[in-house]
Amino acid sequence: MKEQAKKSQALTVMNFEEDAEGHFQDLTQDDFALPFIKALSNSSPELNTLEGARPGLILNSVTQELFDGKEGIEVVPCGYVRQYLEWKPGVKYPVNIYPATSDILSKTHKKPNDYRDWLDNGNYIENTANHYVMVIGDKIFPGLVAMKNTQLKKSRQWNSMMQTNTAKRKDGSTYIKPPFSRIYRLSTAAESNDKGNWFGWKIDKVRDMDEGDLSLYKSCKDFATSIKTGGVEIKH
Repeated sequence: MKEQAKKSQALTVMNFEEDAEGHFQDLTQDDFALPFIKALSNSSPELNTLEGARPGLILNSVTQELFDGKEGIEVVPCGYVRQYLEWKPGVKYPVNIYPATSDILSKTHKKPNDYRDWLDNGNYIENTANHYVMVIGDKIFPGLVAMKNTQLKKSRQWNSMMQTNTAKRKDGSTYIKPPFSRIYRLSTAAESNDKGNWFGWKIDKVRDMDEGDLSLYKSCKDFATSIKTGGVEIKH
């Protein structure tokens, strides 16, 4: 014990590189929070709780970091899951989650001047398109972009953009490249209809990956594999 105390007192520099190993090897996906990447609008609760938040900015829900919505962020799509979420008014998390194959919408009805799909129990259903992405920039991290309501059209457009990213095999046949082979830019733009104003997503192609992106490609492929095998769970 005395010898350890002497060594501790003798420490004169902080060597992060030397001390980096052996601290996080036991962590699994369940020990991390997957950030939601959100486009803030007039009704976003963060406007009242987060300093600097304003409509049109992009939010990382975990770090609370804000990004310029007009400049946008670069992302690589790594997975896609569509779900039906059942919400109880006043509750901040879904009370039920149904797969895309569910017939739950057939059990709903509309109310006057209300776009939502209501169940007889007083809850409503949201058709939600979940796009898993790798956000790239100063830092690279996985995230989730959940599109619903008016943004479902953007989700379909994005999926179509990915489907048109094709290449030729040596035998001349055509194949669709994996979604994580291309970088996109997500930015925000003002939108409106007869029910109000908000900021929605704008999706643009940046470029296809090349040999210089090998490390990024591997990270995105590993993330995509984890999604497909059930290793990533959305924590609503």
